Amino acid sequence: MGQKVDPNGLRRGVNKNWESHWYADKKTFADNIAEDNKIRTFLKKKFYKNRISKIEIERAADRLKVNIHTAQPAVLIGKAGAGVEEIKKSVAKICPTKQISINIIEVKRADADATLLAEWIAEQLEARGSFRRCMKQAIARAMKSGVKGVKTSVSGRLDGAEIARSEMYKEGSIPLQKIRADIDYGFATAHTMYGAIGVKCWIYKGDILGQKNLTNEGGNAQC
Repeated sequence: MGQKVDPNGLRRGVNKNWESHWYADKKTFADNIAEDNKIRTFLKKKFYKNRISKIEIERAADRLKVNIHTAQPAVLIGKAGAGVEEIKKSVAKICPTKQISINIIEVKRADADATLLAEWIAEQLEARGSFRRCMKQAIARAMKSGVKGVKTSVSGRLDGAEIARSEMYKEGSIPLQKIRADIDYGFATAHTMYGAIGVKCWIYKGDILGQKNLTNEGGNAQC
């Protein structure tokens, strides 16, 4: 059995921040986690084509703030902020007792984001693109954006083969065992006519030297 570790989880609290920021006691802890999962799942599914990288959630008393990192902020905001109001109403149905605020944050280098790159490969596979060409194009785009290394992996019935297998391509350096290495990891699923194909992507952006401040600006604990 393979011994695999999520590169993001390995570096939480070292050089990567948590995606949920709040205090909670034992009575509300599980409910808050369930609400966070519902919010992320709903927004990711509904606005999947808007290229959402990650969703951060902050809680303080009866207020809830959702930070959406996307490569297409203008499309997500909509005309005169209509998109933001739609998102706010949708989140309010999940958390009816909270005061909701939505913040849209632009991902300036989309080709250097592992999640967006994995989703792009998945979209190309769903459009019946060759997995080799898709992976090589994704690696070329990422390297052109200035990263130090990229690795991509696809698993499933590739090109309609009877037996599932895994294929991997990489370029540059990917030091997964260095904690100080800034490794961005993302995954996506391509739903093809032959079944689901898993796509994974690792991007190495360099080392983070010195102590990185991971505390919240509002002073809340990160959970």
